[in-house]
Amino acid sequence: MDGQNMGHPVLHDKLKADADRLSEALHNMSKLFLAPKEEKSLRRFSTAEVAELLRVSDGYLRKAHFDGRIPDVEQGPGNKRSYSAEEILEIRRILSENAKDPHQFLPGRRPGDKLQIWSTVNFKGGSSKTTTTVTLGMRLALRGYRVCLVDADPQASLTTFFGYQPELDFKDGGTLYDAIRYNDGDQSRKPILDVLQKTYFPNLDLVPGGIMLSEFETETPTALSRGEQPVFFNRIRDSLRQVEDDYDIVLIDCPPQLGYLTMSAVCASTSLLMTIIPERVDLASASQFLTMASGILEVLHSNGGIGAYDNFAYLLTRFDTAISAQQDLSEWIRQLLGESVIGTPFVKSSAVSEAGLSQKTIFEVDLAGSKNRRTYDRALESVIGFSNDIEEMIQTAWERGGQDEA
Repeated sequence: MDGQNMGHPVLHDKLKADADRLSEALHNMSKLFLAPKEEKSLRRFSTAEVAELLRVSDGYLRKAHFDGRIPDVEQGPGNKRSYSAEEILEIRRILSENAKDPHQFLPGRRPGDKLQIWSTVNFKGGSSKTTTTVTLGMRLALRGYRVCLVDADPQASLTTFFGYQPELDFKDGGTLYDAIRYNDGDQSRKPILDVLQKTYFPNLDLVPGGIMLSEFETETPTALSRGEQPVFFNRIRDSLRQVEDDYDIVLIDCPPQLGYLTMSAVCASTSLLMTIIPERVDLASASQFLTMASGILEVLHSNGGIGAYDNFAYLLTRFDTAISAQQDLSEWIRQLLGESVIGTPFVKSSAVSEAGLSQKTIFEVDLAGSKNRRTYDRALESVIGFSNDIEEMIQTAWERGGQDEA
């Protein structure tokens, strides 16, 4: 008997209707609650924050202003200076011109340094993979690196952090899919420059993700059978070569599965970052991921897909310092995996969660007059800590150490 004639909707019609309603509601929410991309802007930064980013003392920064070596900036109540991200970059450039070591203020690539490409991976969702990627990207951009974020996840959660609603803004194309897709009649892949988006965040560009990336997963077996080149594991790598000279660091947010997209990102990478929640079920999932990945990557390696990596690092995420079982498991993980585990964990914090509700990272929250300053400061300390740990790995890959404070 036809269910539709009995008053029951056909399943695909119901799903389509629900999807349309949800999409429209999200669009309205974006206009009312979340800052859309054309309006989203970055807050200003305090003297203490800028001094930390430049790795100088507050006194050094004040004296540089007093001596006229750097331009003055906006002053608020109590004559407290505040800086835009663009002003911080300009101060970096000026200070580097007369510094004994210019790279203290401009720490990015030098001639001969290879582009650093890090992919964030995990077998399952919910491990703060996307939040880690976007937060790390913003921190490195504030530190003076030229950063490109690549959203390789069909869910496109990273893309939404920049005020986009992927199902609306990119429904006609403009995502990573267009840069890595296979040829199909008149449709062929585009240069990655055609989909690259400048963001409101200086020094930080975005290659958006979107639902069409799921097509890459279904199309790859057919493309392999007909021998289309380049093969799937070279597609992200080949696309990034087109912009290799424009960035110091590329961060790729992978989907929570070990599919063709993840393998293409892994093959493009110089380092991998795996997020792990220190809980038993997540450790079991991580073990399964590593087991599967090792077998697949061995095959890819034998076919020229991947070479040596600078780092395969583990970051403990959603780490709740109040739960003793998590503390015990984190210590056990460190003993088991050694120096591969990044020293500073990404702690679980209501400050990070609340920022995410407004499509913001912890760096974008303006806490003037906030009652949650102590919670924010604890979360920020964690984020700065693990970001500094990863920055040191990047500097080591370029065969140089960290930078001293002026």
